[in-house]
Amino acid sequence: MSTQAATTWVNGVHHIGMSVPDIDAARAFFVDLLGLKELRRGPMGGEVLDRITRLTGTSGRILHLAAGNAYLEIFEFKSPAPDPLDPQRPVNNYGYTHLAFDVSDTDAVCERLKKAGIEFHCDVMAVYGVKTVYGRDPFGNVFELQQVVAEEHVKRLPAVVAVEG
Repeated sequence: MSTQAATTWVNGVHHIGMSVPDIDAARAFFVDLLGLKELRRGPMGGEVLDRITRLTGTSGRILHLAAGNAYLEIFEFKSPAPDPLDPQRPVNNYGYTHLAFDVSDTDAVCERLKKAGIEFHCDVMAVYGVKTVYGRDPFGNVFELQQVVAEEHVKRLPAVVAVEG
């Protein structure tokens, strides 16, 4: 398959899925602190989810959020019981390392989250055309706040279409 043909198969990133131990704490962080929009939440599980996830006996809750130009799909599994989460998992381990949020004012968002008790790896830094900082959500997952300040280094996201619902 040619490189050009492969690039036409994907329209963009639709959503990021993550599993958390407490969906109410996830909602408080992503909706109440970061301002993402809750689209729906409710129970999940059963044969279809078992098949999609290659798990057996799935049950729990799910939360769908709008995050500007993408969505977050957050799962809280009651069964099967998940392995414990390492709240200090290093970003150099294999797998997804972080989720980056495009913000208009990194300093202001960082201060808001600090006041709510969110931990950051360092102070906000201006590097490579962005003002950026990495932090940890209430479960230890790494997220980034990024403000594009010089488009010759990093391109801004395209305009966001409002999500109804």
